[in-house]
Amino acid sequence: MAEPDPESVLREDPVLAAVIDRRDPHPLEPVENEFERLCVSIINQQLSTASAAAVRDRVFDILEGVVTPASVLDASRDALREAGLSRTKVDYVENAARAFQERDLTRAGLADHTNEDVIAELTEITGIGKWTAHMYLIFVLERPDVLPLGDLAVRRGIEQLYNDGDELPRSEMREIAEPWRPYRSTATRYIWAEYEA
Repeated sequence: MAEPDPESVLREDPVLAAVIDRRDPHPLEPVENEFERLCVSIINQQLSTASAAAVRDRVFDILEGVVTPASVLDASRDALREAGLSRTKVDYVENAARAFQERDLTRAGLADHTNEDVIAELTEITGIGKWTAHMYLIFVLERPDVLPLGDLAVRRGIEQLYNDGDELPRSEMREIAEPWRPYRSTATRYIWAEYEA
């Protein structure tokens, strides 16, 4: 029997059906360099989109566009700091680089891991929390059923759509999202698109 497509499952929720009618989902760009994507997530932590983009461009210039564990570990810490990374974030990207050298955290290396296993593997790295692990699951591993309630835009988007913008506890958000299984990642991308519009 053919798998139902994500859209037909998500359209069973009338609120989400209306979003699907007016928005394209937040884009998923193919990721060729998993380590680079993880570094971008670390750079993005607690920064506005514009600030994060500026810092990322400067960091990538220092690495001459080659973002690998070796290039990060070879880079001057002072230069990375001058590019706009805090001392803590320099530690975090270096921790990620060492973890990538020690373990296979690529798409192939994590193929047999459940989402929970991936989160456990990644959050072992100092500087990578659940939010970053969820972004990695969605954007790098392209897992179909991730609900990143650690993401402020997802929470605000759900509150706008389902509660007139008033605050909701995460337990209620999980209940709202239950019918979206096994396509909560796609639902998340629609919520981002609606929130950003």
